[in-house]
Amino acid sequence: MPAEEIPFPPMEAELVRELPVGERWQYEPKWDGFRGVFENVGDELAMWSRKDRPLLRYFPELRPLGELLRPRSALDGEIVIARDGALDFDAMQTRLHPAESRIRKLSGEIPAEFVVFDVLVWDGEPVWKSPLEERRKRVESLDGFRISPATRELAVARGWLDRFETLGLDGVIAKRLDSPYLPGSRDAVVKIKEHRAADVVVVGVRWKGDRTAVATLLLGLYSEAGHLDYVGSCAVGARMRDEVVARVLPLLDESSDRRFSEPNRWGTGELEESAVRPELVVEVRYDKVQGPRFRHGTRFLRWREDKDPADCTWRELRPPRDPNAPGIEELLA
Repeated sequence: MPAEEIPFPPMEAELVRELPVGERWQYEPKWDGFRGVFENVGDELAMWSRKDRPLLRYFPELRPLGELLRPRSALDGEIVIARDGALDFDAMQTRLHPAESRIRKLSGEIPAEFVVFDVLVWDGEPVWKSPLEERRKRVESLDGFRISPATRELAVARGWLDRFETLGLDGVIAKRLDSPYLPGSRDAVVKIKEHRAADVVVVGVRWKGDRTAVATLLLGLYSEAGHLDYVGSCAVGARMRDEVVARVLPLLDESSDRRFSEPNRWGTGELEESAVRPELVVEVRYDKVQGPRFRHGTRFLRWREDKDPADCTWRELRPPRDPNAPGIEELLA
């Protein structure tokens, strides 16, 4: 549990559609990792998640950074893992393992880094009460830490948004320069998550109730080997259910026992599902890919009768990365 001198829980961000414009805003990349408050204000060195869970057990390679902290100090930042020039959130997930031997092994193979974006307390001084404009100077004066870049230039922030997918970022954060640190509040911070669109094959459906309506389209992409990989789902709104049923019913493949979807995470019971012959292509909007799946549900945009299902490959979600393009290292330089 963080000491009382530390503002907690961390500040949050309100999701908005566009970057705010004006001199009072500072822009930063939105890191795709685990939020952490790193502190030695309490009895020992600790790092806390936004939900008040200790993190150093899972990331012991970050402990040496404690030697850079002044006594009774606390920093706000993000634990990240970078591989091949981009952030790797899947690698982060593998670190949350209960076995200490496994944690030690992974900490050596895929070490994490702590990227600092705010100073909360320094040598007992409540820096968090100062406006961000002053706190940012304190961040930039830190020695030995990885520092999150920040800019007041809108064009630079938009450039981060344009590159967020290839860098593995989760969007862009905009913060009020005149605001103190507001624990648990969203009043002075907004986040912008760029959405992408992809053409995917309808490989199955989940039924609603007695199979008179489709609740969800199950989506797939072709691998290099030519087989269909399940990549996620798309909810079917009430207004388009009749159209979806009309398109899907003739393509039901009742002879197939393949099940594409993952178990129901909400524990509300499984919906019956059916395989569909891969002849329909839809364009969906998504925000992030995690491993072999869309991280969240997608949004239906339109049918793509003009596209051959065989052309819906993993290149839709993972376009080739330019080997000469700047990576995370350049962003943190």
